[in-house]
Amino acid sequence: MTTQHLVDQIHKKKSFLCIGLDVDLDKIPKHLLATEDPIFEFNKAIIDATHHLAVAYKPNTAFYEAYGLKGWQSLQKTIMYLNEQHPNIFTIADAKRGDIGNTSTMYAKAFFEDLAFDSVTVAPYMGKDSVEPFLNFKDKHTIMLALTSNQGAFNFQTKTVEGVELYKKVLETSKTWKNAENLMYVVGATKAEFLSDIRKIIPDSFLLVPGVGAQGGSLQEVCEYGMNDQIGLLINSSRGILYASKGEDFAEAAKVQAELLQSEMMSILLKKTGA
Repeated sequence: MTTQHLVDQIHKKKSFLCIGLDVDLDKIPKHLLATEDPIFEFNKAIIDATHHLAVAYKPNTAFYEAYGLKGWQSLQKTIMYLNEQHPNIFTIADAKRGDIGNTSTMYAKAFFEDLAFDSVTVAPYMGKDSVEPFLNFKDKHTIMLALTSNQGAFNFQTKTVEGVELYKKVLETSKTWKNAENLMYVVGATKAEFLSDIRKIIPDSFLLVPGVGAQGGSLQEVCEYGMNDQIGLLINSSRGILYASKGEDFAEAAKVQAELLQSEMMSILLKKTGA
């Protein structure tokens, strides 16, 4: 999926909602545990109820790897279902990979070719040769961790190095890498006050923004400081949508929560675009 295709979908659906498919078997409705593949059945129901409201889905691979081979098969079935039934939806493998040379190439092949995700999250700590292999894939996107929501982000990301905060140096450096136009960036919603400075460095890039809702991030603040002329935002919500109900009405309850976010996004878009 190209960036322009993603922008078109945002305007068509009047939404820049990304739903995180982080499935915990201890939290899903109990009646699903009797099915052959509870994780996939849960995901399918959520997708069926919300696909008209979301432009992206983001499975965090840890929630699948934790269940071994069966979990990985559930992930594969989920991405196949999305690609076959909803090919216009942007898919994100939240894997946070990052290693050098051939290892990164193999990670990229796993997510871009075998599983056919549109994008994958990566950690930039090992530098250029750990990220560029992901950037080599045509019409695929690499979403690099820039400034995250967790408290530990202050351990390194905001430290000053040679007079500049480290996350800013990472952003500036990443712009020099081969195929950098394929980069997107993760910026936590709880770091909304940093978005103005981030936009000065990467004004045109898409930002994946987790942390709205359960983690306390403000959608209005993120949009005020982070939105650009192409919208440039994917706002992720996971727990607030997935676990709105633990009963048999879980998919309908998820839809209601997604509608609330999409409605707020539509109002923001109308104010920005006037259409």
